Amino acid sequence: MKKTLAAFVVTLIFLQISTLAQHPLLQSGPMPGYSDMREVMIWVQTNKEAKVQLFYQAIDKSDIQRRTEIVYTNKEMAFTAHLIADTVEPGKRYTYELLINDGVVKFPYPTEFQTQKIWKWRGNPPEFSMLTGSCAYINQPEHDRPGTPYGGDYRIFENMATHKTDFMLWLGDNVYLREPDWNTQTGIFARYTHSRSIKEMQPFLASTHHYAIWDDHDYGPNDSDRGFFNKEQTLKAFEAFWGNPTYGVSDLKGAITSFQWGDADFFLLDNRWYRDPDFIQKPEKTLLGKQQLQWLFDNLVSSTATFKIVALGGQFLSTAKRYETYAANGFDTERQQIIDFIQKHAIKNVIFLTGDVHFTEMSVLKEEAKPTIWDLTFSTMSAGPNSRGGEWENEFRVPGTVVTSRNFGKIAFRGPLKKRELVVQCYDTDNVLQWERIINEE
Repeated sequence: MKKTLAAFVVTLIFLQISTLAQHPLLQSGPMPGYSDMREVMIWVQTNKEAKVQLFYQAIDKSDIQRRTEIVYTNKEMAFTAHLIADTVEPGKRYTYELLINDGVVKFPYPTEFQTQKIWKWRGNPPEFSMLTGSCAYINQPEHDRPGTPYGGDYRIFENMATHKTDFMLWLGDNVYLREPDWNTQTGIFARYTHSRSIKEMQPFLASTHHYAIWDDHDYGPNDSDRGFFNKEQTLKAFEAFWGNPTYGVSDLKGAITSFQWGDADFFLLDNRWYRDPDFIQKPEKTLLGKQQLQWLFDNLVSSTATFKIVALGGQFLSTAKRYETYAANGFDTERQQIIDFIQKHAIKNVIFLTGDVHFTEMSVLKEEAKPTIWDLTFSTMSAGPNSRGGEWENEFRVPGTVVTSRNFGKIAFRGPLKKRELVVQCYDTDNVLQWERIINEE
């Protein structure tokens, strides 16, 4: 009996030491990525080569504990790991443990993920909610421009975690590459690692599933276009640090993918890889490129989802010819082409989610006997706000929706089949509701 007790105590001490010893190897995460009915991805980053694995089990204990395949992190991929939970069932929540070099890492907050529900031909669509936002600048004084720090209020990420939504969709400028960064893999990985590792971010990363698009600052220099020489390296970093279902579609390269959640189809577009330079003089300039534009059209016209959500780095509907809105720099022809396609094919409930401009507003295009098109712009989370954005002349702006302080968006999908609605909310850094609007299914 004494030997058994002694052995138990020794084992317990060993496990405690092992757990504590592994904690310094964790750089950031874990972060649930894409979620489907039979597979979920969990992202994590270590700070040097390590053996990484997850043990997971349904919260209702309806199955035995399962484990992912082991992944060995390496410098080539910035010591990141994509861990695949592929022994799961639809419509369940799971709790998981992260192991680094066989030691369990403990967290002061829950580590859970979920699988999507089977609902078609069975009843009403599930109610679900999401967060969204753009422009997350994390200061690093030795690499930043002199003067007042551009980033701040990182507690916004802690407040976002309290909403416990089903997923977060990052709308670009999720990191800000600087001059020391964008020319080398070393610099690009270092910027992503620095931004992803702040303490305020960690509970938020773990609290929900995450999807992302990019914009100029995580693609390359400010206002970058298709000519950026190092876009293969920035795409590699995007793949390493995000958990999207794909990175490109078939032979279509870039930060492009699609996913479904409930009765909504999400189309995540790349507004940089194929973009004509802003100041090039040519007719019918393209922001998306012909192949990506056709991919969007094909998916919009064939989608049977109630809502078609299109995520794009820059504003779509706004008529303000400022910075890099779709209406600026000669891209308005392609913008009108997209509007015409949606209206000609009577595609209902198309909603653009956009960022970039460092202020928030809702825009809506309503024309008689044509489907309504919405553009929900949410910006900025922690980068410097645009205090004069509300002065821009946007003829489609919904009154009362301009927010020029740091903020994020929350969207709830609710209601029975054929009577669905979106509850769209904007919260500031302090988690105070700034406005709420409801979009009813057409």
